[in-house]
Order: sequence, then structure tokens, then C-alpha cells
Amino acid sequence: QAQLVESGGGSVQAGGSLRLSCAASGYIYSRRCMGWFRQAPGSEREGVAVIGSDGSTNYADSVKGRFTISKDNVKNTLYLQMNSLKPEDTAMYYCAADLFGRAYVSRMCSLDLAWYNYWGQGTQVTVSS
Repeated sequence: QAQLVESGGGSVQAGGSLRLSCAASGYIYSRRCMGWFRQAPGSEREGVAVIGSDGSTNYADSVKGRFTISKDNVKNTLYLQMNSLKPEDTAMYYCAADLFGRAYVSRMCSLDLAWYNYWGQGTQVTVSS
């Protein structure tokens, strides 16, 4: 059964770190683009970081230099290492995949969540000041 299961969320003080994991079934993991998205209360969901099957990455400006997306092709798992966390990073974080190969634009995966059509249930990240 195709699925995405996130884990690793929690509460941390500003400046701390967390690593999110997303375990994927083989079919989902083999999709060209996968990534992390987040939604804060009262805000729209936004792209955080995406990665292509070729290893190319794309980050939102707000997390560049602080977050790192990576993949483990043996474990079929997607990761998001989050360092130097800020209170504004507080959100529900979702793992998602593009099942139809439409997110790959101009030689990289797009951060536009409209292209991503398979979603996990999310994991909460709370950063206190």
C-alpha cells in the first residue's frame, strides 16, 4: 500500500535542532520529486524543501542555510534536518510526493505544492522563544 509516514517532530527552544523523517513505500519513493511542506496556524501551506531523484535540491529562502533535505535510498526515507530553529518555523510539517512527474521544472523540483498530490499525515514542530 502506497504511503508516507512522517516522524521526528516535537518541541524545541529557539536555536535548537530537529530531524524529521518520512518513510515511503517503494512506489512513492521512486517518484521524481518529493519534499517537505509546512502549514502554520492561520497560514497557507508552503514549500520548505524538495529533492529530486537525481539529488537536486530546492529550498525556500526562509530556510536556506538552516535546513537540509536528504534521502536514504536503502531505507526509502526522506529527511529534513532543521538547525537554528526559530519560533516562526512552528508549523505542521508534511511530506509529499509528485506522483505524475509534473513538479520537475527547469531542471529542478518545484516548491509549488500544487504539483504534489500524495501527502503524509504531518508531524508537528513547535519552537519556543
